[in-house]
Amino acid sequence: MPRQAVRLAPNMKTYNDFSRALERTEALSNADFVSSRAKLFPESGAEWIDVAGTYAMFDGVDSPLTQTFGLGLFETITDVELEKLETFFRGHHAPVFHEVSPMADPTLIGLLNKRGYHPVELTTVLYRQLQQEQFDGATPQEIGTRIIHAGEEDIWARTSAEGWSTEMGGLSDFMLQFGQIAARCAGARPFIAELNGKPISAGMLYMYEQTALLAGASTIPEGRNRGAQGALLRARLRYAAEQGCTLAMMCAAPGSQSQRNAEKNGFRVAYTRTKWCAR
Repeated sequence: MPRQAVRLAPNMKTYNDFSRALERTEALSNADFVSSRAKLFPESGAEWIDVAGTYAMFDGVDSPLTQTFGLGLFETITDVELEKLETFFRGHHAPVFHEVSPMADPTLIGLLNKRGYHPVELTTVLYRQLQQEQFDGATPQEIGTRIIHAGEEDIWARTSAEGWSTEMGGLSDFMLQFGQIAARCAGARPFIAELNGKPISAGMLYMYEQTALLAGASTIPEGRNRGAQGALLRARLRYAAEQGCTLAMMCAAPGSQSQRNAEKNGFRVAYTRTKWCAR
């Protein structure tokens, strides 16, 4: 982590606090989503629990949200806590995944190895500090951005799903339902970009305390290369700063185009975390 580059907020005294703020924000956004699914689709069995500061969530056997966040960051983890977490997932007949920050308790890696876990995925966590800056970059006059109005949740979901269609292939139905749930989360701020009044891009913003999470940005094929993504990014950052957020975060695959785009827009790498899977 570029330690000298991070100006910690008053409530952050260490770099562990910095990681806790980032990981808790993502955990809360995902818990918000799981609660939304449980409300909209009670038969799904979606639920989440807190074990020693670790948020474990079940959103469906194949959902990318079915995993833990914050393992070993808030309290020391022993075999007892891991057993509780594993019981939760196996009770749902789901695989056991843990997203682990490099700032977690160092004893955790040995414990995971002892219990037969193995690493399966890396994620780059990026951050940008917000200080009421102006995010006024050049935006084409025909592009407008805004938070959706009540009743427009399905419009946001369809725009998002269409934008992901080329990347996700046959998962368009999954992404549509995913978007319909996300747009109805209690803490969500679904943003949309319009070209001459027509929705062409969608992006999500979550805010918890002073940290904002930017996620789920996509643009429909015929709306690409018009500046919608940049306009949507600036709109979300500006709104988050206006609401008192001092830190923004994004997550991406290491070295991906998403990471490069984030870095072009002022984000810096905080750290790379590892996802562990039980054998």
